[in-house]
This record gives sequence, C-alpha cells and structure tokens, in this order.
Amino acid sequence: MPNDASLLNPNVKILVQSKPLAAEIAADLVSALVSEDLEAPGMFELRLVTWDLLKQEMTWVDDKVFDVGNEVEIQMGYEQELKTIMVGEITGLEPEYTQDVAPVLVVRGHDLRHRLLRGSHTKSFLKIKDSEIVSQIARTRGLTAKVTDTKVKLEYILQHNQTDWDFLKERAKRIGYEVAVDQKTLHFRPHENATEKVLTLTYGEDLQEFLPRLSTMNQVQQLEVKGWIAKEKEEVSGKATVGKEGGTMGGLTSGTKAVKKAFGESSYTIVNQPLLSKEEADNMALGQFQDMAIAYITGEGTCQGNPNLRAGKVIEILGLGKRFNGLYYIKSTEHSYSQSQGYRTSFTVGRNAT
Repeated sequence: MPNDASLLNPNVKILVQSKPLAAEIAADLVSALVSEDLEAPGMFELRLVTWDLLKQEMTWVDDKVFDVGNEVEIQMGYEQELKTIMVGEITGLEPEYTQDVAPVLVVRGHDLRHRLLRGSHTKSFLKIKDSEIVSQIARTRGLTAKVTDTKVKLEYILQHNQTDWDFLKERAKRIGYEVAVDQKTLHFRPHENATEKVLTLTYGEDLQEFLPRLSTMNQVQQLEVKGWIAKEKEEVSGKATVGKEGGTMGGLTSGTKAVKKAFGESSYTIVNQPLLSKEEADNMALGQFQDMAIAYITGEGTCQGNPNLRAGKVIEILGLGKRFNGLYYIKSTEHSYSQSQGYRTSFTVGRNAT
C-alpha cells in the first residue's frame, strides 16, 4: 500500500502501442476509467480535451494515436509506483461537442476478450476436453491460453451459431469455471477463492463503504446432475454435497451447512444438460455446487484507489463484526482516476462461509 503522503499524489500512465502518451496529449487527459469483470469483457474509457485554445482548432480527435485497434495499457497508482490495470484495444471513439465546454474525445476500448465477440461460428469438436477447446480458440484469436485441465474427454461438442465468447461462457458455466483475461493471456479455471489474500481492507480506515448481503435463498446442501446416455441406455448422475464448497475462506460455517442446520434437508437437481459419462456428471455437479456456494455472501465496496484490487483475487475485509469479517473473492472492479476526484476503486465480491 502507498504511504499516507503519497496518497495525495495519485497518478495514471497511458501507453499506446507500448509507447507513453506524448506530454502534450497526457496534459489533456481529464479522466481514465477501467472496469474488470469475471462475467464479461472488461472495458476502459479515456476522456481528453481535444481543442487547442490558442490555435482554435481540433487536436487529438484525428490523431493516429487513437486509431481503432491500437493497443492501450493503463497503469494507475501513486507518484511513480504504478501497476498495470488493463491491456486492451481501442474499439470506439465518441467525441463530445457542446457549446458550454471545450470538445472532449472519449476513447473506449475493451480487454482482449472482445476478440471472442467478433462473429458467430458453427463448429464441432470431437473427443476433446473443454480445456483443450479453450486453448484452440485462444490461439485463433491471438491469445495465450492458461487453462486448468478439465480432465473429462468429451465425445462430441457443438458450437452452434455462437460467438466464441458465448460458447466458452456456456462451457464454463456447466462446470463452474471462469473465462478471465490478464493482459494477453486467456484463463479458463475454477474460482480461485482458495488462494492467498493480496491485501487487507479495514472499514473506517482504508475501506470507505461496504454493503454485504447474506442470503440463503440460493443455497442447498446437495446438488445433483442427472442425465441419460442414449448409447449405453442408462441413467447417470453426479452429486456434490456439504464439504465440497472449495474451502470456507477462513470461515467456520459454509452457506450450504448453515441452510441444512436452519431449514433441514434441501437439494437441487439439474436434468436439462446433455451428458455422455458419469465422470462428466460428477464434474458438472462439483463445479456448479461451488459456483452456488460462493454466492452465499455478496457485496459491493469502495475505497481509496488501489491497483492491487483486481478481479479474480482474494482480499480480507475487517471491521465488520465477526459474521462478516474475513476473506472475499473479487468478482469485478472499477478503477477511476480524474484530475478533480483523484483515484478511487470500487469492487464486488463473493464469499461462501461465515
């Protein structure tokens, strides 16, 4: 964390095509916004004054620096201690011309997952694992794949008139995986809520606001996946129960266990998914059970800008009382920098136990 003195000097650095913005362009930067999300491609927004008062003419709106497709790296932090928040590509320009203020150029872009949204495809995959499919698609989109082996080899999978993004999200949802990106690396993995925390925030000190919600309505003690294998003419099922939540994130009682104690036995059965093996059913049941469990406690928070707060990381939050103190998994973040407001970070989180 930055020291108290450096908090007075928030800073942002923009690189386009691996080169820092020219000093005269950087001087016209009004604000920068970066949003990360495990459920959707991240985005960024840069706002720049695009008017030369002395020459009475437009400036950056026609500059090749902001050509669509250019790579943009956004770093934020304090003084010279900056960290990369996002590497993305310019996908749109939205100049604003009004009578009351100087023209502004809004530069919009997305992380490299936006490439997965380009066009729909129909393709079949034979005798292959989901993790191998992700690696194949990543290569065609110019990305490096980092996947967690899904282990189950599937006989046949059809991508039916879907974007690569919709297809991979569908495959991920079946087994409780995430499709995330870090710069130019595409990740296909289970929730990483069992990893070490990256930092601690304390309400009343460096955490300005936190609004948690504990809900038992989506929690059950057992999740079962059932299906029919036509070739074998037999029913298969996979189950995941209390104890398979993927750890309790430092808590004592998971949401699934709390529901059983308070309301008795409960279960949820999925019967609308095609299955080709018992192994696939087990894989789906475990992934979707863990996905459900981490939604036991959700929340949104705001704090002084911190570049270590990133989607897919674990943080500790204190000062909330025993029930809500503990580790949380970050699902989304928004980093905002402006000349007038400084640097702030907001985030959403999930937790599977108290």
